[in-house]
Amino acid sequence: MAEKAVKEYEGLVNRASAIFGLLKYFPDDMSDEEVEGILHVLPKDMSYTISAVMAPRIRKTSIALLKGIQQWFDRALEAKAQGKKIILVPFNFPPEFVYCFENAYPLTSEVLTVCGIASLEGQGERYWDFAMGLGLPDYLCSSNTIELGSALTGADFEPDAVISAAPGSCDANSKIHEFVARYIGVPQFLLDKPVDDSPRGRRAYRTYFRNLVKDMEEFVGEELSEDRMREVLTRANEATQLYYDLWELRKVRPNPCPNLFTLYAYAVRYVLWGTDVGLDILRAMIDTVKERLDKGLYPAEEEVARCFWIYTYYYWDWYGFFNRMEERGITVLGDLLGSFFFQPVDLSSRESMIDGLADTCWDYAMTRQVGAESMSAQWADDIAYWTSQLDADACIYCGHHSCKQTWSVFSVVRSEIMKRSKLPTLMLQGDSWIRRMTPMSALDEQIDEFVSNVLKSKRTTPATMVG
Repeated sequence: MAEKAVKEYEGLVNRASAIFGLLKYFPDDMSDEEVEGILHVLPKDMSYTISAVMAPRIRKTSIALLKGIQQWFDRALEAKAQGKKIILVPFNFPPEFVYCFENAYPLTSEVLTVCGIASLEGQGERYWDFAMGLGLPDYLCSSNTIELGSALTGADFEPDAVISAAPGSCDANSKIHEFVARYIGVPQFLLDKPVDDSPRGRRAYRTYFRNLVKDMEEFVGEELSEDRMREVLTRANEATQLYYDLWELRKVRPNPCPNLFTLYAYAVRYVLWGTDVGLDILRAMIDTVKERLDKGLYPAEEEVARCFWIYTYYYWDWYGFFNRMEERGITVLGDLLGSFFFQPVDLSSRESMIDGLADTCWDYAMTRQVGAESMSAQWADDIAYWTSQLDADACIYCGHHSCKQTWSVFSVVRSEIMKRSKLPTLMLQGDSWIRRMTPMSALDEQIDEFVSNVLKSKRTTPATMVG
């Protein structure tokens, strides 16, 4: 039934990779006339994304990011053709672990979904509808079900195995990955986090990670090479330092870091950490931000609000969400999914590198907070740290309907934020990856009311130059 329902060329990965493949023919920078010409021939949904990323203030860096994603797709297709194992990983698992294998390549399901939303007419909604048509519940998370719905058609690029690292921290993620692995008949490797934040829990997690290493070595047919690990993780450590360099620049008022760069940074983290391409993109972002800082550039006449998103963003209207907000003086400082506590990995031995990767997994977004011994306490602790570091004026919570775990403690966390940091928190409701639930105009209206009525009288920072 699935094979008749969707033709092979209509799968999300096949469609998105073909579109991103065109980017190899693009120059590294483009004129306004060239961008205008492209926008005239693009389908409506894709033109919204391109109009956002091709804003002059971020255009060159955006092209570098899009070309990096294009190479990620191309190398996955090449790896598959060469008989290498394609490993589907969730957002909370480090791709550099898979890059440590010569004969394996990582694809991240949530990033595939965002690529589909950004590039496809219809934004991948057909794959969500297909999954619902199979009888899957509508309270699953669209972040992974859009991509995995495409895999369920039997007519798309399929992984050879699935790593599931979200049990306990994102149950919706865990169950849909398990279902897809069983449905398409590929192995699933589990990495479970104990609800124990003591040293004993850490030791147990490292043991579980070592078991995952053994399972992967057996499946891929390759023992991890210490030299290759050191090569990949040296680049990963350099990326970590560049990430923190960018973090420091985001502390300045008004913020010289464009809103979209917060998304770009964790796009690199989720798919290109440990690669030269990822390093090039991070350097390009830092160069752009430093240039804007030197010139005093900000997209509005003044920065009126610095908002930290305590969970995640909306990904289906990049111009409306990221660009239009900063053009109204509203800075997006970051969100939980893109804020990390990673430490450089000890490169002294194979064992130290494996332990370092396990520690990276432990501190990944949502694993660290939602999978903690006390979800509300860890979440509140981390938000207090991030908002203090970035000099936030307020917090915003994107209430995604499938995230029952965050909903269960939101009121507690909001109260804690007010007690500790004296920051108000706006609660929104809407699907982060599907536009059908709440239109961007409604979200904009709520954010504008919040900023005007709660924050505007606090403090503003004028820009030296608008741009």
